[in-house]
Amino acid sequence: MPPRPAPPVVHQPNIDSPYYVHPSECPNFILVTPLLDGSIYLAWHRSMKRVLGVKNKHSFLDGSIPIPPTGDLNHSAWERCNYMIHSWILNSASPHIAQTIVFHEYAIDVWIELQKRFSKVDRVRIASLRSSINNLKQGTKYVLDYFTEMKSL
Repeated sequence: MPPRPAPPVVHQPNIDSPYYVHPSECPNFILVTPLLDGSIYLAWHRSMKRVLGVKNKHSFLDGSIPIPPTGDLNHSAWERCNYMIHSWILNSASPHIAQTIVFHEYAIDVWIELQKRFSKVDRVRIASLRSSINNLKQGTKYVLDYFTEMKSL
């Protein structure tokens, strides 16, 4: 009886690697809604951070995965992830914001620019919110509706 040939070696992708991109993920995904329009930056930022964390991609934006040199074996995988993340950010922003960040080369630069642009303290907005909270009355609203409105403010 002739010896059986060895089965072919099948390499399983490392799904725990930040370079792993699931076959169902594509660059035209909108990761969070509502789209970033400037007025909801903090909520948008937290939502994006969570989604990118689930996809094991937030480390590209916090600086813990540096850009590999061109000759590095991880360079093409890093570049693919960078383009994917950049596309996700663009698609999760309103068109007028997306057009201001489309020409950045690196997703981390987009992330930092949006943070600088929109995370500033708006004293007028804070005063307006405080006034709205102080003037909020339950009236004829159900307790749940009143509480939800108060929490949203």
